[in-house]
Amino acid sequence: MATDPRTGPAPAPTGPLSAIDYSERIPNNVNLAGDRRLQRALESWQPKFLDWWKTLGPALPTQDVYLRTAIAVGRDGWAHFDHVPMTEYRWGIFLAERDPDRTIAFGTHQGEPAWQEVPGEYRAELQRLIVIQGDTEPASVEQQRVLGMTAPSIYDLRNLFQVNVEEGRHLWAMVYLLHAYFGREGREEAEQLLKRNSGDFDNPRILGAFNEATTDWLSFFMFTYFTDRDGKYQLGTLKESGFDPLARTCEFMLKEEAHHMFVGTTGVQRTVERTAELMATHGTDDIWRYGGIPLGVIQRYLNFHYSVSLDLFGSEQSTNAGNYYTSGLKGRWQEDRRRDDHVLIGQNRDMNVVRDGRIVPQEVPLLSALNLDLRDAYINDCSHGVKRWNKALESAGVDARLMLPHEGFNRRVGAYSRHHISPTGEVLAESGWDAARWLPTEDDRRGVAALMKPEYEYGKFASWIAPPPFGINDQPVEFDYVHLAEESLA
Repeated sequence: MATDPRTGPAPAPTGPLSAIDYSERIPNNVNLAGDRRLQRALESWQPKFLDWWKTLGPALPTQDVYLRTAIAVGRDGWAHFDHVPMTEYRWGIFLAERDPDRTIAFGTHQGEPAWQEVPGEYRAELQRLIVIQGDTEPASVEQQRVLGMTAPSIYDLRNLFQVNVEEGRHLWAMVYLLHAYFGREGREEAEQLLKRNSGDFDNPRILGAFNEATTDWLSFFMFTYFTDRDGKYQLGTLKESGFDPLARTCEFMLKEEAHHMFVGTTGVQRTVERTAELMATHGTDDIWRYGGIPLGVIQRYLNFHYSVSLDLFGSEQSTNAGNYYTSGLKGRWQEDRRRDDHVLIGQNRDMNVVRDGRIVPQEVPLLSALNLDLRDAYINDCSHGVKRWNKALESAGVDARLMLPHEGFNRRVGAYSRHHISPTGEVLAESGWDAARWLPTEDDRRGVAALMKPEYEYGKFASWIAPPPFGINDQPVEFDYVHLAEESLA
């Protein structure tokens, strides 16, 4: 492997790992040099991406950051850590290894060889799936661009930047598919991915959750826990796709996505730990004056980000989802663990609906309820983090607990969207709905914002968050993860 003068020599992968070619202008393991037309097209897109990064990427000036860079796509030894200037991070195109014997595991094409080219009859649907996934990647970078100005520690700042550069690389992954397999229309869609901007009134991002402002670090941690976890499940269904390049792309993206959810899980955990410590020390829930975030505020932030993320799964019943499955375009979470015929015709399941002021089950075709199937797996996963956070409260001797609100709470999409459902699952009249009780208020956000004071001294942490138990890549917590530019310290 060639030495990159910006990152230093990367250790050569051993065994069956597929190495990334860092001698190329665009690092890749897809033999981009073998397709000069595609390479030129992507090299033409690259300056536009870099302009977008400089304009809408992280706003805090830095010299370099201790970042993880992919060097191979195998399960072990795939990443190299070093201090890298973010503007020189080697974004690229990395697909998991191809299995030449892979077959489509579900739908009407079950048992057929996985597609290496786009089937003509599914071209529009596949392009749409890739565009929607691709649109989420730069959106989160845009949402988080100013958070570095209020980082609670250098450790947390480094984690933010790692998330940012990997979301940028995930954009590259989707843009590669659009350029390589969808011709002129794909190239035009790739251009649009940089023209839409999060929260832009005239040209917003496609999905609503990616137009919400990430105003503070508690929002960031909730986003990376709940919304990035939705991303994990969406990527998991695309990993099953009969279109093999998409499946291989998403398989590798899931490897990087795990860190984003780690940031969310541990970020909320450390916030709760500090809150619990202050509550126990001072014997009060009102810990603003002691530099902490009250537990009720954390719960309201949780309610908001969880409910907004549930909307990302779409309507519980969806003809499109069923058609994607039948066509072999998008599978179920962990399809290979399902003990059924993987066709689902004639099979049913229950879903909840509101009828006569009550939430009751209703039997529906399983094939039309695949969004609900995926959402169920997501909800179960989310519950594990809440249990972990509650253990921190219990360990501190605090009686109060956090909870996931009911699946119908604060919904804008699907069966609950026309109803007012309380966090405990009561169907309320409009007069009984009081969002201020359950969602972050302006006072909540102002109080959190007042605590968002940057802490840039190595090993020190803001008043509202506990330090982590260990650092990144076996480095100490007080390691120099980020070297700030001089203007950042002025």
